[in-house]
Amino acid sequence: MLATAGALPVGPGWAYELKWDGVRALAVCDGGAPRLYARGGSEITMAYPELAGLGAGLGAGLAAAGLSAAAGEPGGTVLDGEVVVLDADGRPSFPALAERMHVRDAVKAAALAVTVPVTYLIFDVLRLNGVDQLGTAYARRRALLHELAGALAPPHGRWLVPPSFDDGPATLVACAEHGLEGVVAKRLVAPYRPGTRSPDWVKVKNEQTADYVVGGWRPGARTIGALLVGVPGGDALVYRGRVGSGISAAAERDLLAALRPLVTPTSPFAASIPREDARTAIWVRPEVVVEVRFGERTRDDRLRFPRLLRLRPDKTPQECQE
Repeated sequence: MLATAGALPVGPGWAYELKWDGVRALAVCDGGAPRLYARGGSEITMAYPELAGLGAGLGAGLAAAGLSAAAGEPGGTVLDGEVVVLDADGRPSFPALAERMHVRDAVKAAALAVTVPVTYLIFDVLRLNGVDQLGTAYARRRALLHELAGALAPPHGRWLVPPSFDDGPATLVACAEHGLEGVVAKRLVAPYRPGTRSPDWVKVKNEQTADYVVGGWRPGARTIGALLVGVPGGDALVYRGRVGSGISAAAERDLLAALRPLVTPTSPFAASIPREDARTAIWVRPEVVVEVRFGERTRDDRLRFPRLLRLRPDKTPQECQE
């Protein structure tokens, strides 16, 4: 279930959670080590060996909550949450998490689990001890998680159930004061709708950012002077402008590693773009997603004062919605 972007809803029918800057992951626990799956469906268990004890911790939580003998269909427990790397101040660091996201070598993953450990922040339960919870109201699902929270929290392992709040404006202010990404408002009576971007979940960021697809780059003083970005529009990209600010040396290396294999002789944009942007452009197949911070969009839907924040290898071009 995905959130829609919008203004913060207020009222007694809503709860508010912090928006965590990490990688969404479902944890399937059938006893023993859990299996972790990314939003796109690929298994990512091997990348995070420090989460292997979640199954045992969940068993302790079920027993403590008096749920160990619950009857239901086979399938164990399925949890929804965000994998993050927390910095020294307890804030999620996506650049640090980037070191972990694509590791599939067990030895390297084990070493990184010691030096750059992740935490799994669990914010929903889709199935509990074999009983499907998809049709259950959000408020009840959160209550079930809170019953498990004591056993799931550290020092039992690198996972926890973060709190939810009932004052949306205050939560958003506190979020900004602590340098966190934003807030997700969730309707108390809403069921869990897999695969749906629902208005029952509303995300509010503290800064104006969006995800865009890279359609090419323009050389400058360095190999990448500016990225040429757009959004999906039928069979081609709709141009949103060039992004030249925020491309550090490290970001340029990562971008080139992702973009060079995609170089193509033809533009992926639906219509012609400004001559000064197209003149020296190197086109690529539209497969790489980046997150961009910007001031506003102009009347012709170009980005003003855009700045690259990061690569988003966890997102697909089809997910880029303004």
